[in-house]
Parts: sequence; structure tokens; C-alpha cells
Amino acid sequence: MRLLKTYLEFLATRLFGTGIDTLVLWICSDYLFSSYWTVYVLSPIISFEFAVLSNFLWSYCWIWKSRISNRNTRDFCYRFFIFNLSSGVGFLVKMLFLLLFEKIFGWDVIYCNFAALVISGLFNYFLADTVVFRSKKSPVVSEAESSTLECRKA
Repeated sequence: MRLLKTYLEFLATRLFGTGIDTLVLWICSDYLFSSYWTVYVLSPIISFEFAVLSNFLWSYCWIWKSRISNRNTRDFCYRFFIFNLSSGVGFLVKMLFLLLFEKIFGWDVIYCNFAALVISGLFNYFLADTVVFRSKKSPVVSEAESSTLECRKA
């Protein structure tokens, strides 16, 4: 049940991130850039980074907040770095499908982006859940270590 709740939260926040991604992509592709490379490659890179920041903030502050025991700047930056790397891999998956859909179907970049986001979204959930915000198991303390710890406390 917890997995379903987490996945639904993930989907809800990713819809918001998709909105940010799409808005920035639309602005870049319709108002800032005009060549194939800038519309189909540079614009999605820029929109992706805006969405990554939004998605990370939602993940860190809401979805997986219970898995973060040490909230500080170092932890935040470290997790954002790992999140950005894992999202980068997800982005490569997205770009592969975006370009593939454009070549196969000749769709507009916005439609290609939506279709590619469905595929890369599942991949990103897996990475966020198992890598960036994985549950940390409590370390198993041996009997000898336990008695040593108790002696140090005394």
C-alpha cells in the first residue's frame, strides 16, 4: 500500500514537472530558437533542467522526506547531484524516444515529448526509489560490538 501511495505522489508531482518542462520547451521552441538542433535538442535540455529542479524539490520535501534523516545542506546537495545524474540517464532515455517518435511519426516536438515522458517516467521512478532516496537499513550490530558500545556509554 505504501508503494502505491508513493508512486501516486510521484505521478502527481511529475505531472507538475511535466507542465514546467512543457511550458519551458514551448517558450524555447516557439520564441527563442528556430533551427532543428536548437528546437529538438537544446530546448528539451533546458526544459529538462527546470523540471529536474522542481521534481527534486517535491521528492526531497514531500515524497521521500521520511527517508531523509539528516537534513542539511550537504545532504541536500549530494542527493540533488545524484538525482540530477539519475535524471540525466532518464533524460537520455527520453531524448532517444523523443527523436525516435519524431522520425517515425513526424509529430511536433510537444507530442514527441509527452510520449517519451511516459516511458522515461517509469525509469525515473525506479531510480529515485532505489538509488536517490533508497531506504537505509539499520546496521546490524554484533554482540561483541554491542557490549563494546555499552561499555563506552557507561
